[in-house]
Amino acid sequence: MRDSLYIDDTRQRIRQGHPWVFDNQVLRFEGRPEAGGIVQVFDVKKGPLGQAYFNPKSKIRARMITKDLDEPIDAAFFKRKIEAAWSYRKRMGNTDSCRVVFGEADGLPGLVVDKFTDVLVLQTMALGMDMRKDDIVQALHEVLKPRGIYERNDAPVREKEGLELRTGFIGEPFETKLEIEENGLKLMVDVASGQKTGHFLDQRLNHAAMTRISHQARVLDCFTHTGGFALHAAKYGAKEVLGLDISEDAISAARANAALNGLEKRCVFKAANVFDFLADADKRGMLWDVIVLDPPSFAKSRGAMDGATRGYKEINLRAMKCLPPGGFLVTCSCSQHMTPDLFRDMVMSAARDAYREVREVYCGTQPPDHPYHWAIPETLYLKCLVLQVL
Repeated sequence: MRDSLYIDDTRQRIRQGHPWVFDNQVLRFEGRPEAGGIVQVFDVKKGPLGQAYFNPKSKIRARMITKDLDEPIDAAFFKRKIEAAWSYRKRMGNTDSCRVVFGEADGLPGLVVDKFTDVLVLQTMALGMDMRKDDIVQALHEVLKPRGIYERNDAPVREKEGLELRTGFIGEPFETKLEIEENGLKLMVDVASGQKTGHFLDQRLNHAAMTRISHQARVLDCFTHTGGFALHAAKYGAKEVLGLDISEDAISAARANAALNGLEKRCVFKAANVFDFLADADKRGMLWDVIVLDPPSFAKSRGAMDGATRGYKEINLRAMKCLPPGGFLVTCSCSQHMTPDLFRDMVMSAARDAYREVREVYCGTQPPDHPYHWAIPETLYLKCLVLQVL
């Protein structure tokens, strides 16, 4: 008997393409499914939904991987899926440094692969995917032929899957510091110690939106990390840029990136708590022509949304008070729980409390190598608004 899972899918969420089967959806088992093993999934009326890998320790009890009940989940399967993902990226036209596999959006839930020039960074964040890592690595070598692969399985979400945290080379070691290009800028990336997989590839198009608002402007880039928005502002003609981040390591990396591009005379980077800095700047009546807010995710879970919303609102309100009439606010959120509608509502509430009007100049999200799957709301996480504050 094949191991089978019977689930409640009355809302048709799984049938319409969402891959996550939660523990409270499971009605009964047939067979004795093993942790990480493949199960056939059926709805309450025994209608076939496909195959998933199973984890009895996770709140996400199963993750759908194919709608075909009999398709073998083997090395050939992963090669086909990775070939399809890579073919799509090539069609989108950005393959030098990009996200090659975006988990659920590419039909490979729990798998992330980023490419930095000729190096790949791998994350397997679900038990079933982690158990098939050898097949995935083989497929990546065959399809992309990278110089090397580095594992960044240090994301805390792995612990919810019963997985240990680990990092390191998969195969032969290589120099982990390398130079990539983004919108004509040179950026240094360290795949071993940088944030997430080494660099945030998802803000590329939003960084480019600084083009028309930066010329001869005084720019404040809050939560600058390694200088993404700050460096683009300087490249596009800002007369002076101040970048802030609480991490000394991030500030050092931002300074190095400024020097790499010959922008160190117009870019100053300082370690600072952005909340405290904006509160003090507001009290002192300090003004900038452009202020960028690109904070880390304040909402790691739905339960953290109230506190996160207050945090987002506070920095947006403070930033608006530090802009002259006609100045520009670039405000972002990378939390999947902060939906686009909630994000807009929060910014509007901040504008009301700051007694300012705003008009929208640009609305951006993640680039095509991080595609948004309409059946999986969680794949839409990045929001970026450029607003003129009146």
